[in-house]
Parts: sequence; C-alpha cells; structure tokens
Amino acid sequence: MELIGSTQTATYARPKTSHFLPAISTTASSYRSHHPALTFNQNSNMPWKTNTYFRTGSAIPTVSALQRENLDLVRAKTMFYPSNRTALSTRYMPDDWYKSNHSNYRESESSRNSAERLRRDTIRLIQDKDQLTRRTQETTSKNIGERLNNISFWRSELNHEIDNMVTEIAALTDVKRRLERALAETESPLQVSQECLFHREKRMTIDLVHDGVEIDLIKEVEVIKSCQERMRRHLERAIAQLASNRAAQHELERDLSDKLTAQRIDDRCHHLRNTSDGISYYRGIDRLDPSISLPDSWSKFTDDNILHSQSERAASHRLRDEIEILLNATSNEMWNQFNTVNVSFTNRISETADAKNNLQTHLAKTLQEIFQTEMLIDALKKAIRDKENPLKVAQTRLEERSRRPNVELCRDNPHHRLITEVREIEDTVQKLKERLMEAENTLQNLVKTKVVLEYDLSVKANSVFLDQEKCMSMRKSFPSTPRLIGYT
Repeated sequence: MELIGSTQTATYARPKTSHFLPAISTTASSYRSHHPALTFNQNSNMPWKTNTYFRTGSAIPTVSALQRENLDLVRAKTMFYPSNRTALSTRYMPDDWYKSNHSNYRESESSRNSAERLRRDTIRLIQDKDQLTRRTQETTSKNIGERLNNISFWRSELNHEIDNMVTEIAALTDVKRRLERALAETESPLQVSQECLFHREKRMTIDLVHDGVEIDLIKEVEVIKSCQERMRRHLERAIAQLASNRAAQHELERDLSDKLTAQRIDDRCHHLRNTSDGISYYRGIDRLDPSISLPDSWSKFTDDNILHSQSERAASHRLRDEIEILLNATSNEMWNQFNTVNVSFTNRISETADAKNNLQTHLAKTLQEIFQTEMLIDALKKAIRDKENPLKVAQTRLEERSRRPNVELCRDNPHHRLITEVREIEDTVQKLKERLMEAENTLQNLVKTKVVLEYDLSVKANSVFLDQEKCMSMRKSFPSTPRLIGYT
C-alpha cells in the first residue's frame, strides 16, 4: 500500500535487500565494497542526517531482522504524517551513479592491466633470475677453479722455497759447527802465548826488558783474541741467522699448511652441485664477512713470505762466505804471527847467548885485571914502606941540626937541602898513598864489576833457559791449518 503523494524512489520506500551499487567484477576481490553501507538509526527520535547512513560494509551488504523492524516502525510512524516527507532527500544524483559506474569500470580495467603486466613481468623475471642464478653459479665455480690454480701455483712456489731454505739451513749449520771447532782450536795457541809471557816475567833485572819477543808475544795474544772475537761475533750472527732462517721456514710451512687447508675446502666447494649432499641454508652468512684479506693482499702475503725467505737465504749465503773468508784469514794471521814470534825467540836467544859469551869474556879479563891490580897495590904499599926510613933520616938530620948552638944554627945549604928532601919524600909518600887509594878503588870497582858480570851472567843464563827451554819447547806444536779452519 502506498501513501498518497509518496514516490517509489523515496528513501523509506526502497527495497530492504537493495545494494548501494551492483557488483561489476567477476573476481572475488571486486565484491568487496569500498563504500559505506546504508544503516538505520535505532533511535526514531533522532533527527535524520545523511552521514548516519555511512558505515563500513561487507562484500554483499544485507539488512538484518532488527533493521527491517526499525524500517517498519519508521514506515508506521511516518505513514500518517506526510508532512515529514519534506525532511527527506535522496543521497546521490543520477550523474553520481553513472560516474561511479564508469569509475569502477576504469578501475577494474586498470587493475586487470596491472595484473596482466605483473604476470608477464613476473614470468620474465623468473626466467631471467633463473638464468642469472645459473650464470652466477657457473662464474663462481670458474672463480673457485681459478682460485685452486692460484693456490696450486703458490703451493709449488712455497715447496720450492722451503726446500731451498732447508738446504741453506743445513749448509749454515755445518759452517757454524766448523766455526765453533775453529774457535775451540784457538784456545791452545792462546794459552801457549800467555804462558810464554808468564815465563818471561821470571826474567831478572835488566833482562826483564820489553824486547821484540815480548812485543810479538803480546801481538800474538792480541791477534788470537781478535780472531776469537771476530769468530764469536760471526758465531752469534750465524746463530741469529739460523733463527731467522727457521722463522722464515716456519712462516713458509704455516702458509703452506693454510693453503693446503684452503685448497681442500675450495676443492670441496668446487665440486658442490645443486644435487650434492650436505648443502643447507645458513641464514645471514652472506652478511657475515670473516675474510681478513683481499686477492692482492693474499698473493702479496705469500709473495712477501717468499721474498723474505729469499732475502734471509741471501743473507745466510753471504754470512757463510764471510765465515769462510774469516776462517782462512784468521788461520793465516795466527800462523804468520806464530812464525814471527818463533823468529823473534830465535833471534833473542841468539842475542842473549852472544851477550852471555861476551860477559864471560869480560869476566875473565876482569879477573885478570883484579889480579894485576892487587899486585900493584902490594907494590905501592912496599914503595911507601921503603920511603919511611929515608924520611926518618932526613927528619932526624933536621932535628939534630936544629940543636946547633947560637950562631951555628944557620940556614945553610944542607939545611935547605934537608928541608927539600923531607918535603920531596913526604910528597912522594903522599902521591904513592893517593895512587894506592886509586888502586884500591880500582880494585873495588873491578870486584864490583866482577860481581855484576857474574850476576848478569847468571841473569843471561836464566833468560836463555826461559826462552829456549821453557818457551820454545811449548811452541814446537801449533794447530794445523785444517784444524784452524774447523775441518777436523
């Protein structure tokens, strides 16, 4: 039943199950409405407003039983009040309805085009990525293969260098042993030289001279000590060089061990395929970068190790040459100085023997002179005794004539002659006594000379004994050249 004056298009006369807009898409997602569904307010006293009809709806909006009862109640209340129709108005205009349809058409077409483009792009993307994955895997396998070749190359280089280093270490060790034996051989000549110096310190008085033998002996000690010092320095250098060589060998062996491990790992990785066992997911492994080197630094590390080993081998070879030169030089120096000292000893012994012979000659002459001087002294004493009586006679005459009386006590010629005679005899006695004193002094000097000569003769005999019997007997043997260069 319709009310008089009402229209079928009025809001309250709409069908209960009508939709706001019909579905225009065949896809399931197109049935989801993007516009609010029509709702009714349960409170009939509330003034009617357009925004009260907006509400989020489902895909196919339906009117519940409660809404239908409310709609019937509204109709019942408004059916007898036509004046309320003036407060009602339609929600949309027909143009809006058409515009909404066309908008939905365009949106549907745009969505379908986008979906089609997405489908084509996705298929192409899947194909491209599949090819890219295969190419990347092939490139990675090729890179791993090249890496294995690089590791093999550096392994061969390391093995070659290790073999060379082992040979060099053995050679340097042998030279070091020779140097140690040569250094030990120098102790005996040094001890002999020092004992010779100690024995020659037993020389007495004037023979304790800083002669050529002592100079050469001191020089011999200095030469031997200098050779020992140079040997010790080279021995220390050899020990340090051996340590450096072994450190370089250790670095090479450690690098070789790391490369063996890396080659084993890379070889296993190179043989991995998509169908291989043991492959698995490792989440986040691509973000973890445990590497500590780059290809350049990696190759440079091994190259630096090899260069370092080569430099150590070169230094070791130079050191071996220096040790060889040192052994020959020290052997020649010690032998030359040994011969020089022996020549000095021979010359000194000859000089001392000549001096001893000369002393014996002078001692014999001195003894003869002492004998003659003693005879002279005896003659002088006899001459002095012989002058006593003439002096007594002359003095007695003067004394007797001094008792002449009075004028007879005259200075006559006899008186003058007696005075002259007394004075002459006294002068003669005085001269004889002086000569006797000189003779006695000469005799004392001759005796002292005799003592000095005898003592000096004993000194010379002691010097000859020390140089010839003590020193030269020890210097009869000296290490041979092969022993001095460490071969035996």
